[in-house]
Amino acid sequence: MGLEKQHNDLLLVKQKKINNIQLLRNQYTISLLNVGLREGLLNSQEMYEVQIQLMQILKESIRRYTREESSSISSDVAEEILTSILYAVDAFLFQLGDPENAINFVKKNNMEITYEQGVKIVKDCLEETRALFKEIRNNKLDVAVDSYNITIDESIPLFLKKYEVVFDAHNTMASIDYPLAIDDMTIQGVYYLKQYLTYLKIETEFCQMFNQDDLRDLLVNYGRMCGFDYRIELFNIFELVLNNAVFSVLSGELPSRIRISVQQYKEIKNLFSNISDSQIQLIILEAVEKLLHHFNISDSLMSYYIKQCGINLAKRLKSVVKHNRLQTVVILEQELKTPPLTTFNASDRMSDHRFRLLIEKIMNCEKSVDKIDIIRTNFHSLHDYIDILNTDCLLNDEYEELFKTFGDVELAILTKIVFYEELRNNSIYLSSPNIRKREIESEWQDQFIKFINKIHPSRKSVIQQYVYEIDYEEISFY
Repeated sequence: MGLEKQHNDLLLVKQKKINNIQLLRNQYTISLLNVGLREGLLNSQEMYEVQIQLMQILKESIRRYTREESSSISSDVAEEILTSILYAVDAFLFQLGDPENAINFVKKNNMEITYEQGVKIVKDCLEETRALFKEIRNNKLDVAVDSYNITIDESIPLFLKKYEVVFDAHNTMASIDYPLAIDDMTIQGVYYLKQYLTYLKIETEFCQMFNQDDLRDLLVNYGRMCGFDYRIELFNIFELVLNNAVFSVLSGELPSRIRISVQQYKEIKNLFSNISDSQIQLIILEAVEKLLHHFNISDSLMSYYIKQCGINLAKRLKSVVKHNRLQTVVILEQELKTPPLTTFNASDRMSDHRFRLLIEKIMNCEKSVDKIDIIRTNFHSLHDYIDILNTDCLLNDEYEELFKTFGDVELAILTKIVFYEELRNNSIYLSSPNIRKREIESEWQDQFIKFINKIHPSRKSVIQQYVYEIDYEEISFY
């Protein structure tokens, strides 16, 4: 489906009477019949008979859906079942390839046969998708990107577990957050998931061609460059790796080297300093060809996918070069620095049982000083501190009393958490008389902002310095 079908020139119909008609993939049968009627390949009586046969299939499906207990269901459910029926019919007619062959099949055969064959095709696709997912799960990248891990560990298994071939085949019932470099989201159901996994497999196999420590460092440097926590952001790993591999070629290095130094960046910038849009695409595609040759990539779909992404990179470069923002595309290797010392210790995260006992103990305290003492004595990991702040077990001034016990580094870490969106898009100036947050998410954040606004400007300046020295990957919750 999607790019794969585009690669094989199957979406654009250029045959006989149905010339240059792009049939709707998600409504293939309906659009096919409408075009067939318009072009005289079907008459009104044949169209009517197809509709009657589909209604008969719907009637039988409703009987199965209600387990023969009732023939009455809501119109919304009936519509969903009919859409599922058409999804299976689409699957069969689409695989015939030639639209006129599909129309002739419909004219000569009962729709029930078409539907049954379609259900079998959808089931086969589901099994192929399961096998494809097993490959991807077994060869998963070892990266701390939440959207990537959650998609593979939770979202896709949930889809495969809940997917219903007969009554809900068209539904893409999973929250797949991890974005691909190229995606066709007009496709639905298991065909979409198969396409998604096909591309994800390409991306994963490509990324595994590189040193994995270099890849992980690339993600860290990307987060530093963008000023956000790469672990929780939505972005495509493959695209970053491919782009830096291309830039490595352009700087005279091997494509396998995705660490870009300052000197390499200067050479890349010089290359793009006086160049036309047509030349940009040419040199990018030449670099992609060198990359394909270096890694001996012979798979036609992978090659096509990489070349398409190369074209996308060239389009983006035309804009960033024009606006002198090349530094937003090339991910430079960052100099390692020693993180500031903090009392937050990720390894000291407590068990859920102990956490609940301590919360209960805090809630039973009558004096604020006792509450703060329990927290400072027993809580050590940032994760536990965020959890306790979100329990609302502290009242008004008690928040301030707790924040007073934190050092400048701890306050800087909390600042990066509270003002994440502001820091992601711009800078914040703690020295301002009254700093604000666009949207207060919780009571503790509101109290934290009030506390920061009250402290001395000289201390604010120290905290702000730490804010920009601390990288998000150093803020460990686990």
